[in-house]
Amino acid sequence: MSEIWDPHGSLRRALWVGGAQWAGKTTVSDLVAERHGLTAYHYDFHDSRGHQARRIAGRVARGEPVTDPDVEDVWVNGGPTALAAQVLADFPERFEWVLDDLRAWFTARPAIAEGWGLRPELVAPLVDSPRRMVVLVPTEEFRQHQLRTVPRALAVDAAVSDPGLAQANRIARDRLIADDAVRNARRLGVPVIEVDGTRDAAAVAAEVAEQFAPWLEGRAT
Repeated sequence: MSEIWDPHGSLRRALWVGGAQWAGKTTVSDLVAERHGLTAYHYDFHDSRGHQARRIAGRVARGEPVTDPDVEDVWVNGGPTALAAQVLADFPERFEWVLDDLRAWFTARPAIAEGWGLRPELVAPLVDSPRRMVVLVPTEEFRQHQLRTVPRALAVDAAVSDPGLAQANRIARDRLIADDAVRNARRLGVPVIEVDGTRDAAAVAAEVAEQFAPWLEGRAT
């Protein structure tokens, strides 16, 4: 494990749940945290709030435009391959902000951090065992179920000229990013759990907890 600044040991103790969109990472992590007395860190919440402020500050410091790219160019004109490449290129910088968040925490028990930006290749240098991370990915059938039933998955939240194409590009992008997470997880020995909808969230959480068992110390409630 690489030496990194970890003043309270929060990074050293952390457990990580990464993977794909629409796999139930947040729900599963909350269930594990509640049952085993852990503190949960939700990537999406911080990324859309405090991290956005840092993102803008970074652009100012580099003399770059402060505004985000035009939504039409992003979702309609760009195509899924370009969309995925940009997200993957952005993840390392965004991950540094996650580490700063977690460094500020002191918890006697591990924190469980979840989110699609927690990539196996970024987490691997921090952990003493690849079992400190799991990657959750939906099967294609379960992904389609989520896209039909989860409100925020139904459409791109942007005013674009072709909402159908934007959504198709988003779905294809997410597949590419999920595939990348699985490839890197398997390369690094990080467990991959496929979520197919035949088990409820509690059952998936139990499998995740089994992977994390060496660090949970029998604290189930």
